[in-house]
Amino acid sequence: MREITLGKTGITTPQNAFGALPIQRVDKDTAVIILRKAYDGGMTYFDTARAYTDSEEKLGLAFEGMREKIYIASKTMADTPEKLREDLDTSLRLLKTDHIDVYQLHCVPQCYRPDDGTGMYEAMLEAKKQGKILHIGITAHKIGVAEDIVASGLYETLQFPFSYLASDRDIALVKACEDAGMGFVAMKGLSGGLLTNSEACMAYMSEYPVLPIWGIQRECELDEWLSFFERDIVMTDELRSFIENDRKELLGEFCRGCGYCMPCSVNIVINQCARMSQMIRRAPSKAWLSDYWKKEMLRIDECIDCGLCKTRCPYELDIPNLLRKNAADYKDILAGRVIP
Repeated sequence: MREITLGKTGITTPQNAFGALPIQRVDKDTAVIILRKAYDGGMTYFDTARAYTDSEEKLGLAFEGMREKIYIASKTMADTPEKLREDLDTSLRLLKTDHIDVYQLHCVPQCYRPDDGTGMYEAMLEAKKQGKILHIGITAHKIGVAEDIVASGLYETLQFPFSYLASDRDIALVKACEDAGMGFVAMKGLSGGLLTNSEACMAYMSEYPVLPIWGIQRECELDEWLSFFERDIVMTDELRSFIENDRKELLGEFCRGCGYCMPCSVNIVINQCARMSQMIRRAPSKAWLSDYWKKEMLRIDECIDCGLCKTRCPYELDIPNLLRKNAADYKDILAGRVIP
């Protein structure tokens, strides 16, 4: 397994890390089992956030007494210094630690800088001086914001969506981070579940100086990623061809399922309904055709075009039209006019 050093932080870890957002969906005992198995299998970098409900608490339970053996990254969605300090203290308490290795401003709308009037960067510097955080990181979804962050030279790590659906501009961002001595943490390596070939995803990541954090909820998912500690995955002609075919099918306007568009004014489950066509075809399950999802997809007809979802979407998708396209396709599938 290749190792990655995150820029100038000095953090060196296998290029195979744990994204702890999904473990908020399982009970504490299950989460502890999964997290400890991940460590025993070779993972040393664990990414969580204050926004991930009880994810931090589960990490604290799993790794109490072995803090020096792992790296923990967490995040705050605070937009004031007071809230940042409150979030940080809560995270430290739940994680059962006196420091966080990489503390990140979460899904930022701008590059926070010294003397910009927000006090956010100064609060991060203060926390670092106090030893509560060791490295200052940041996460973004909009490429323009991310490019601004890298150019600022203020942050030690950038977390940004990166998968084999990456654009040339995304790849240039990775190179810019490398040139700036910034660690690049790759989130959404499976593009919200649309990419289902773990070998192809891992092979692609291995070609770049990035640290992928795989969102893991079940032991069977973890087993896939841990298997790569036993056998190196490298890009082959077969995998390259598979990736190219996937890119032809998926590149363009598709929903990554991040959920930042929510909540909807009329309670449409946007982050699932806006990508229903792909999910039915790429992750086939009878559950997508259940009475529950029939009801949720029909709710799209109630869209009032308020436009709020469009203003929140990090990828600037035309969500109302995307929803309607998925609804039309779904109705065709139900009526037997289209076979998924």
